[in-house]
Amino acid sequence: MIDIPLIIIVLAGAVLFAPFIAQSLRMPIAVIEILLGCAIGYWGILENNAYMPIIAKTGFLFLMFLAGIEVNLKAFLSMQSTLFKKAIAYFVILYSLSALIVWGFDFSYIYLVAFPIVSLGMIMALVKELGKEEPWLKLALIIGILGELISIAALTLLSGVLEYGLTLNFVLAIITLLFFLFVTILLFKFAKILFWWYPNLKLTIMPSTDNRDKDVRLSMALFFGMIGAMIYLGLDMVLGAFIAGMFVATFFEHKKELPHKLSSLGFGFLIPVYFIYVGSTVNMDALVSPEILLLSLEIVAVMVVLRLISSTLYLKELGVKNTIMFAMGDSMPLTFLLAVATIGISANAITQTEYYALVIAGMIASVSMMSIIQIVTHYTSKKIVIKTTPTEVDE
Repeated sequence: MIDIPLIIIVLAGAVLFAPFIAQSLRMPIAVIEILLGCAIGYWGILENNAYMPIIAKTGFLFLMFLAGIEVNLKAFLSMQSTLFKKAIAYFVILYSLSALIVWGFDFSYIYLVAFPIVSLGMIMALVKELGKEEPWLKLALIIGILGELISIAALTLLSGVLEYGLTLNFVLAIITLLFFLFVTILLFKFAKILFWWYPNLKLTIMPSTDNRDKDVRLSMALFFGMIGAMIYLGLDMVLGAFIAGMFVATFFEHKKELPHKLSSLGFGFLIPVYFIYVGSTVNMDALVSPEILLLSLEIVAVMVVLRLISSTLYLKELGVKNTIMFAMGDSMPLTFLLAVATIGISANAITQTEYYALVIAGMIASVSMMSIIQIVTHYTSKKIVIKTTPTEVDE
């Protein structure tokens, strides 16, 4: 067994240098962390370590918590009805086409969730880099919020089916889940009424000026409290983490800096450890295996084609170029694709080859789609400026 001090040193080095490597190679940092994990796993540094799966699981749950923080229910529920209906139609088409592909080409039913899954992670990375002015990116954010809610529901159902099978226990688990969601809705409504009657209560719980980090402490209490409730009820912890994030985003929107503080906490340590651990579970030989690479490319191709077809709903509003950009921006569900792979392999529902292929597909999709979008945006946003005098300044 590898010494604990060596593991700590190697992890610290990987977490520290990953951003610099990602910046120099112009690649998503999550992809670099997974590749570093592959190298660490190849040398057997994390092998047979009892603590890493626990830390990695915590990092994954915190990632889902941060995903929930991107979903403000007040803003979501105020969405225009026509926009909402069209977004629902988009996902109906996406999931229907996925079902046809799975049944027509005899894929494992895991891919019913994997092909149409949506994640805000890489979309938010695009927003940070390109801003929210691009019309297709505005739409991608809205679709991403709704898609993340649907994806969490799909992951929860997938986890229940894999754990219990289509048995009475599964039915009881679904009833428990529905009861929990009903209670959660009541709590959200109660909180809404409470904060409406006592608006200063928000400032008492989370003061605007606070040198004791009450906002972070409350957020972490909600995070661990919801996970504890999920464990007690026998439900998927992912749902609890996501709901905790939504609660923070919905009722404490006055703390503008809170998402940044929590994001720094998560992406500064816990989440990179999760990505590194996922990488360490991928055999280095898988990265050059023709069989695995071919399956990975098939997965990416199916995800992109399904989204291109579904995105034709927005062809009139966006035009051809922006519709294609929207489809590509929606085809980078790295974090949730890893979640599907993790759930699938843990339940022995997919083979080791499929697990590797899903992880590598997530990396390929992220790098390729992000690169294409950046290149197209760079060259199409250039403006030709004609100078009439030597002293004229471009505005």
